[in-house]
Amino acid sequence: MLKNIPAILSPELLKVLMEMGHADEIVIADGNFPAAAIAQRLVRLDGHDVPTILRAVVQLFPLDRFVDKPAAVMQVVPGDPTKPVIWDEYRSILKGDSAFTEFEQVERFAFYERAKKAYAVIATGESALYANIILKKGVIE
Repeated sequence: MLKNIPAILSPELLKVLMEMGHADEIVIADGNFPAAAIAQRLVRLDGHDVPTILRAVVQLFPLDRFVDKPAAVMQVVPGDPTKPVIWDEYRSILKGDSAFTEFEQVERFAFYERAKKAYAVIATGESALYANIILKKGVIE
């Protein structure tokens, strides 16, 4: 056991976060995301929701301040009436990091391609639609 480490962060996930370097990306994926098919490195946190994981990750993970938008979400498919209210919760969680201003919205298939290049994908049990998020790692100053 370690002090001040959120309990939801497994040893496997802590290792992945430590291995990542500046500009590497990690995907926190909802339950519908094809995580196993896409991931170079897959971390399973089934049964947990994205906001809880995001809140824990950003306690340890600096966002990249050298890019305009170090956090990206999957854009709603044109014609889909879904309004991803979960993004408001993500904004609330990320507002404490000065590198975050707003999300980059990435078209669905472009998001999948970007996720294939990500350092890792965290598979969750999140049931909200369009709840996938990509974080670009920054540096500790």
